[in-house]
Amino acid sequence: MNTKFTLSHTEAMTIIKAIRERAEAENVGLAAAVVDEHGELIAFLRTDGCRLPSIQIAQNKAYTAVREQIESKELGNRAQSLQDGFPMTNFGELRYVTWGGGVPIRYQGQVVGAVGVSGLPESVDIDYAKHGVAALLA
Repeated sequence: MNTKFTLSHTEAMTIIKAIRERAEAENVGLAAAVVDEHGELIAFLRTDGCRLPSIQIAQNKAYTAVREQIESKELGNRAQSLQDGFPMTNFGELRYVTWGGGVPIRYQGQVVGAVGVSGLPESVDIDYAKHGVAALLA
């Protein structure tokens, strides 16, 4: 038998709380999604001023990160690489995105979920997602 860790709703809300507090302090509009190890939504945040497309994009960034067990930006980098890459259409997965902002959550060597953030410049989305993961693992 294998031991499997799962991300709880309380833990997902810890991530959302950290992202929400920072977004409110910086007065920015964004969407943040926390998904389980399968990519299914556990918790979600949409702050004031968030653009509507960011709602779905945040969820898809998290989905991509957990399914591939790497940051969504890294998947994008690999897809563009002439040496390692191949077209995203080869995945057959319409929810995959290659923009940064999807970050897997690792616990004791297992990917237990992911965070996706959308609505800000890519580097800032990444920073917010990592901020949420760090708040959980602190």
